[in-house]
Amino acid sequence: MSSPALEFDPYLNDPDRWGVSLAQMAEIMLPCLDAAGVRSIAEVGAYAGDLTRVLVAWGESAGARVLAIDPSPQPGLERLAAEHPELELIRETSIDALGGAGFDSLPDAIVIDGDHNYYTVSEELRLIGERMPGAKLPLLLFHDVRWPHGRRDDYFDAEQIPAPARRPIAGDAGGLFPGEAGVRRGGLPYPRSAAREGGPANGVLTAIEDFVSGREGVRLAVVPAFFGFGVVWHTGRTWSDEIAAILDPFDQHPVLERLEVNRVQHLARGHSQRNEVWELRRRLARQQALLQRLLDSSAFAVAERLSRLRASAGIATDQSIVSKDEIRAVMRD
Repeated sequence: MSSPALEFDPYLNDPDRWGVSLAQMAEIMLPCLDAAGVRSIAEVGAYAGDLTRVLVAWGESAGARVLAIDPSPQPGLERLAAEHPELELIRETSIDALGGAGFDSLPDAIVIDGDHNYYTVSEELRLIGERMPGAKLPLLLFHDVRWPHGRRDDYFDAEQIPAPARRPIAGDAGGLFPGEAGVRRGGLPYPRSAAREGGPANGVLTAIEDFVSGREGVRLAVVPAFFGFGVVWHTGRTWSDEIAAILDPFDQHPVLERLEVNRVQHLARGHSQRNEVWELRRRLARQQALLQRLLDSSAFAVAERLSRLRASAGIATDQSIVSKDEIRAVMRD
């Protein structure tokens, strides 16, 4: 069964059109759900409900149950749950929910798009692997397996991460920029991300690769678009070949890789240029405010008159006369 065409706006909660929602990958994701015969799916990190809305619409046609896991759901997700009783909203952390607090048995598929750091993703996968070992492993779908968080931790609340597993945070030291392992002024604003990219136990993709490498018969495919879409499944499943047939044309495709590198470069450069324009405007506003104070200053008016009197009296001076009219002309320009 193929997925019906769904109408949705992947930029609903993305006004700057960064492409941050995993809903951008719906045309690849939904056929995977159909191929695997998914009848229940949980979304970790549902946030405002952009992807959840797509999953609910798909679930209505596929006869599948949808669960949204988020300890701090945004108003959009809460409205969606109120409008669709078939959507179950679980207000728990992913660790609590996957550990058994959210549901007794794991669903057929799980979207992991919550806290984007090595510790959290590793714990999520550990719990899933323990509850559904071997070929019982659910179909796993991931977001942000490419830049910036494929190899760099990000923390929703760093205090929830054990200190030994927590990396130094960028804070206000600078933003993230493709190709820059550290941070730089004017980079994309990710103040809760790790100060440096790369190395062991750092980032979403690193956590997934470590999980896959330690298990027999588990495969990872990565579609390098819109910050990276990853899929993990056990090759012992009856539907494994169908999933592979869907994903193989996109898995690590070099053209998609170059497109994504180009896309994030433009995002970062555009943001940096807007910051520069903002800084120039801020400086201009300060200069204009200072010039206006000069215009309004009685002392400046007296100095201007004295300068004119000296000039008319033929008194030599090594300073040119600056008039209010000149200042007004500069401010108009």
